[in-house]
Amino acid sequence: MTQIYKLTSTIKYIKMMFKNLSILLLFCIPCFLSACNIPDDAYEHSTSDRIIVGAERTDVYFPWLKDKRVAVITNQTSMIKNKHLLDSLLGSGFDVRKAFCPEHGFRGKAEAGEKIGNYIDKKTGIPVISLYGKNYKPKNSDLQDIDILIFDIQDVGARFYTYISTMTYAMEACAENDITFLVLDRPNPNGFYVDGPVLEKEFSSFVGLHPVPIVHGMTVAEYANMINTEGWLENKSKCRLKYVKNLNYNHTSHYILPVNPSPNLPDMTSIYLYPSLCLFEGTVVSIGRGTNKPFQLIGHPDIKNTDFFFIPESIPGVSLNPKFNGQKCFGFDLSDYSVDSSLKKMQLDLSWIIKIYGQFDKEDDFFNSYFNKLAGNNKLKEQIKNGDSIENIRESWKEKLNEFKMIRKKYLLYEDF
Repeated sequence: MTQIYKLTSTIKYIKMMFKNLSILLLFCIPCFLSACNIPDDAYEHSTSDRIIVGAERTDVYFPWLKDKRVAVITNQTSMIKNKHLLDSLLGSGFDVRKAFCPEHGFRGKAEAGEKIGNYIDKKTGIPVISLYGKNYKPKNSDLQDIDILIFDIQDVGARFYTYISTMTYAMEACAENDITFLVLDRPNPNGFYVDGPVLEKEFSSFVGLHPVPIVHGMTVAEYANMINTEGWLENKSKCRLKYVKNLNYNHTSHYILPVNPSPNLPDMTSIYLYPSLCLFEGTVVSIGRGTNKPFQLIGHPDIKNTDFFFIPESIPGVSLNPKFNGQKCFGFDLSDYSVDSSLKKMQLDLSWIIKIYGQFDKEDDFFNSYFNKLAGNNKLKEQIKNGDSIENIRESWKEKLNEFKMIRKKYLLYEDF
């Protein structure tokens, strides 16, 4: 009985010690963590597999906005789950003075190339200043009452997609006016490969400002850091750049966009095909604008030897005056493109443009002046016209492409493919 009593007493003592230790740890652990001053990125490895975009990480960047005069560059993709960034900032009491919008407008309802003017957003009463039309760059007068400019727009990872050009000009304006430029990063849906000819300086335009390939394989934060550090802004200026990273993202991720990035990229198939098919914008061929499958169809009234055809029609807010409006365009339907099985070996596909060019009777009229801007050089057009093989064309990119990959590597924020 004595031994049993002693054993019972020992067990009670051990339980009491564990209880006291638990209480001690409850109070000590928060103090320990606070004393360690753990950086924000220490929490990047979330237990959830869901990709968390930069805009959702309000705990990181909301403190940076306190007592600051804020402006935003946003569009319909600037969502924090089901709430627009602008609404979230205003609802949290921040002093948002104005919004800037890129191509396609603040709500993303303007078709490609449509000029957009300044106006007042009906929902919020915030002035909206267009950065697509008369001016691509915020004016000094636009930034006089601003301390920090936030960029939160979903890109698709192609050099000629103009949102990164808008970002570049905004960074230059911030550098000139000593304003902080904050990028809320979002995944690149084409961020799992790098390919295409590197742009040559003399072909720089709004659809390609920098010496990068058609598919650069970078998020907007990575891209912003690259152009800022490499001295690619005007006069090699540097802005005061800050960014908030994505969580649970890397360059092997296949991110499905929750919001269409622009009116003529309605789904992931069009987004994956966009880098290859956009070259047709520099030709007489239609890429399906004015249909429910833009950037998934290619055709022309004069193409022969194919039974498939589509008829472009005017679609307000998407394609008001599409190429060959109301005419039968014979060609090919790529909407069943085997995207999932192709991602790991993804590359720019020239086979379609070479095939269409070979079937076109009026070869001299096939290309227009826009093609060289999209290609970033004047060689690709001549290579196609001369009948060069895809292998030889790709070989001609190789040296400059490898040089870019070395530059790119310095600015990656996420694990690479």
